[in-house]
Amino acid sequence: MITDYKLPKGGRDWLCISMKRLPYFINGEFKESKTTKYLDAFDPSTGEVIAQVPTCTAQEVEEAIAAAKAAYPGWSGTPVIKRVQILYKLRDLLIEHMDELTHLLATENGKTWDEAKGDVLKAKEGTEQAIAAPSLMMGESLMDASSGYDTVLYREPLGVFAGIVPFNFPAMIPMGWMTPMCIACGNTIVLKAATFTPQTCMRIAELYKEAGLPDGVLNIVTCSRNEAEILLKHEDIKGISFVGSTSVGMHIYSTAAAHGKRVQALCEAKNHALVLRDAPIKRTAAGIINASFGCAGERCMALPVVVAEEAIADELVAEIVNLASKIKVGPAYDKESKMGPVVNESHMKSVLSWIEKGLEEGATLALDGRGVKVEGFGNGFYIGPTILDHIKPDMTIGDNEIFGPVLCIKRVKNFDEGLALMNHNEFANGSVIFTQNGYYAREFARYTDGGMVGVNVGIPVPVGAFPFSGHKKSFIGDLHCLGKDGYRFYTETKVVTSHWFDEGEIHQTEVSTWDGTI
Repeated sequence: MITDYKLPKGGRDWLCISMKRLPYFINGEFKESKTTKYLDAFDPSTGEVIAQVPTCTAQEVEEAIAAAKAAYPGWSGTPVIKRVQILYKLRDLLIEHMDELTHLLATENGKTWDEAKGDVLKAKEGTEQAIAAPSLMMGESLMDASSGYDTVLYREPLGVFAGIVPFNFPAMIPMGWMTPMCIACGNTIVLKAATFTPQTCMRIAELYKEAGLPDGVLNIVTCSRNEAEILLKHEDIKGISFVGSTSVGMHIYSTAAAHGKRVQALCEAKNHALVLRDAPIKRTAAGIINASFGCAGERCMALPVVVAEEAIADELVAEIVNLASKIKVGPAYDKESKMGPVVNESHMKSVLSWIEKGLEEGATLALDGRGVKVEGFGNGFYIGPTILDHIKPDMTIGDNEIFGPVLCIKRVKNFDEGLALMNHNEFANGSVIFTQNGYYAREFARYTDGGMVGVNVGIPVPVGAFPFSGHKKSFIGDLHCLGKDGYRFYTETKVVTSHWFDEGEIHQTEVSTWDGTI
């Protein structure tokens, strides 16, 4: 039974009700773009176009930057304790509108109800982390750093930031990872929302306004890469937070850094899990299923590769296939669905082509998710759980990000071979080991290249108090998002040294260059 959800009173009439042209959000207002180019946004469950998304003009992107710049002096001058009061209200509004946001996100993205709700809850978690700004923005001080000289370090905002957002987490990434911490620190922000999934982000922006956020602190545009290039070079943009492909991340980092900006670029992944012979097979398989096929594999912390010790590989694969074959694929907003569609037809074709590529390279098809049929939703973008076994080192499908419900099985003789194989991959977002052996668990945590490590945890994403710490080609930059890294990214330090003259020193006529430093 599909959830009969109606948008509550107060929700905007442009939100996912029928196919309409969407606005952009600047200076506290929803505005109609002057562009002549609109792109289709779909309901992945039905395949229907539900909205037309504007490719905002260069002038409109400039307008968003100008609005953020104009809002910055007043917002940065607002005491941090008052800034976070707005975030307290926003948190309450997220809870109040949880079902609305969940339905909206499921409709435009294709996540199942529980997954979509989890996405919104991650926006709430990021907001709660940002509420800690009065404590985590605190600096350091030392009285008598040198005799009679006191030194204080402050953390201050920088100005206008830009956030460039992917399609796969419409709430968590723009409204959990980027906006809350950025504005809590006293900055303002321009978000380039994902063209495929902008509506959840827009709705939460409206809730920010309801919570009392001053106009111009948060601005949202949708545009092509051509217009987004303005964000990378504009003199008023101080930093860029990006989530997306490694190739685009490299371009953003090199371009923005060349223009004097700080950048954090969270990029592609090919996370591996090493399963040792002592791992409990049924529980391990259940964890793999959740990590591999949740969100239809469209997340950078998905588990697309399992590296199994040969001694238990056959048994493990059989159990994974058994569980995966029982997953109910269906429309996102049906609460009985356990896996929804991928985001659009183009992405569906990309995933299907990767499956074909894997078979051409010699992989064994243990479970075929192609051609899955969902009754009543024949035009939806559905791919069922797919498992490819006996992946060899020379197969590209085992090393490249697919971003869909495709699980690759690699087989190794022992722990050392498995760890070496995993570390050979150029991506290192996360890595996982399933074992009951404490020694091997410790060795794995110590020597794996993965930035986020799971011991019997299929998706080792930490809570927001810790940073999202990808390594190698999964992250480009110095400071990760969330945790203390996030606060450092959105602030710069100012060090003030003070000295007060006593009665004798007032009359001093010579001062050494090294006075107060030695």
